[in-house]
Amino acid sequence: MDYDVIVIGSGPGGYVAAIRASQLGLKTAIVERESLGGICLNWGCIPTKALLKSAQVFEYINHAQEYGINVQQGQVDFNAVIKRSRGVAEGMSKGIQFLMKKNKIDVIMGTARIKKGGKTEVKLADGSTKEYTAKHTILATGGRSRELPNLKQDGKKVIGYRQAMNLPEQPKSMVVVGSGAIGIEFAYFYNAIGTKVTVVEYLDNIVPLEDEEISKALAKSLKKAGIDIMTGSNVESVDTSGNGCKVQVKTASGTQTLEADIVLSAVGVTPNLENIGLEEVGVKVEKGKVVVDDFYKTNVEGVYAIGDIVKGQALAHVASAEGITCVEKIAGHHPEPINYNNIPGCTYCSPEIASVGYTEKAAREAGYEIKVGKFPFSASGKASAAGAKDGFVKVIFDAKYGEFLGAHLIGANVTEMIAEVVVARKLETTGIEIIKSVHPHPTMSEAIMEATADAYGEVIHL
Repeated sequence: MDYDVIVIGSGPGGYVAAIRASQLGLKTAIVERESLGGICLNWGCIPTKALLKSAQVFEYINHAQEYGINVQQGQVDFNAVIKRSRGVAEGMSKGIQFLMKKNKIDVIMGTARIKKGGKTEVKLADGSTKEYTAKHTILATGGRSRELPNLKQDGKKVIGYRQAMNLPEQPKSMVVVGSGAIGIEFAYFYNAIGTKVTVVEYLDNIVPLEDEEISKALAKSLKKAGIDIMTGSNVESVDTSGNGCKVQVKTASGTQTLEADIVLSAVGVTPNLENIGLEEVGVKVEKGKVVVDDFYKTNVEGVYAIGDIVKGQALAHVASAEGITCVEKIAGHHPEPINYNNIPGCTYCSPEIASVGYTEKAAREAGYEIKVGKFPFSASGKASAAGAKDGFVKVIFDAKYGEFLGAHLIGANVTEMIAEVVVARKLETTGIEIIKSVHPHPTMSEAIMEATADAYGEVIHL
């Protein structure tokens, strides 16, 4: 065998798996057909956060007077904003190249296809084909923007997230179809820099996986910022024959026609399963996902799968955790299976939202008798000083044993705060223990302690 481990795909699942495998003494190679770091680093998580930061800075400038500072009206240089975002992504990709060298991982640039007997066939950049062998092959091929039959992407007027972060010019108007994290983040970004944005969501609430109170609070904030939101609505067709797009939207009250320069399809992610040899090798696939056990082993000996192509949340940090768990098991360690009910979800609009564990509705449906506490940032000294009083923290505990069932946050910097809850839940921390853990003052994070105190009737600052 040429290698102990070959990883196919270098996104946050693949490159992390490769590094951990190398750390554990396994001779490792990684195959990538485009750019090290995958979609997340090059076209997803990282460059989108750069765009969002530019939008946030623009908003700071426009509201500087509220902080006692007079500045001239800011102007958005759209191409410079895009250029900065691309520069951030390129810098991070170079960082992955360094990590590959540091960890003595062979990088094979090309398109891979698995074959029987531990073989991987790679079509290299020069058009030639080379075969490699490994005891263990990890599929980490990720996903791409999902296409609906009535919302075909042409890459120019009807686009996916990849084109949305690299448009040649800023559109005057945009319809965003889908209100998950991707749709909402782009809706916030383009609205903040002056594009007229309408969000169309098929379900009754935006960010439909979140706690209902969070969904409603976010909708209120986004509407206040000037974003039009249509829930319980379905895009039936898009006519791109004219200069812009005419979007037919079916609502509860009838069909409406929206006009926009650009339509962004943000209706989810499709796993990259085509042409990687699954059928030839006999890897089992159900409902568009590779079937794996708790340690990401497929039904075929020596073949594993992680990330967006297996069940579980399609998130970068999930793929990374799966990659580490997978290779630690391969190396003979005894990792715990991942608890998918303790995976934090974050959306980086303004205000941010972050959550982990049960929603209030899900906790009740699961049969728990619960205690619910809330603390608004309007009562937080740090939030008032920062001019960030929008939002709240909501916590949910099991009334019988004090188990921390879930937390749902909306406000400034809550994507940083949610980690406290993830660790607390991992350690099986109770509500009383959160209350008795002294939090620093003044901080936004105090709101978690205060919300917990509210659940137990002990809140001080409400």
